[in-house]
Amino acid sequence: MKFLILITIIVSIILYKRYFPVLGVHFIKLKDLEVDKIIIIDIRDYNESYKDPIKGSINIPISYLNRNIKEIPDGDLYIVASSSLEKNVGIRFFRQKGFRVVGYFISDNSKISLKENSLKIKNNCC
Repeated sequence: MKFLILITIIVSIILYKRYFPVLGVHFIKLKDLEVDKIIIIDIRDYNESYKDPIKGSINIPISYLNRNIKEIPDGDLYIVASSSLEKNVGIRFFRQKGFRVVGYFISDNSKISLKENSLKIKNNCC
């Protein structure tokens, strides 16, 4: 019985850290940012950030954050992620390291993928 309770607690903590939204951090559109005062951290994968680059951002994929944390200057952070799961994990990571995250943006690369696929279809047909 104690083992079952322990497993339930561990699974609950893992699910909370990944899927439960981070409180106090709000969605802010990129165009509404004051870029002079905020450091933009792009935690998307290199393949995604290459297709849709964000000017003035520091691109460190989420899997490389721990080893590249020293590259991030002190200041308020703004997170660019590709999914809400990535956003939650990234914000919690930065808070644990002592950074202040003021906002986030979740990019929608499905539009880019659809655009590329439609171009390929047009090129193949003609």
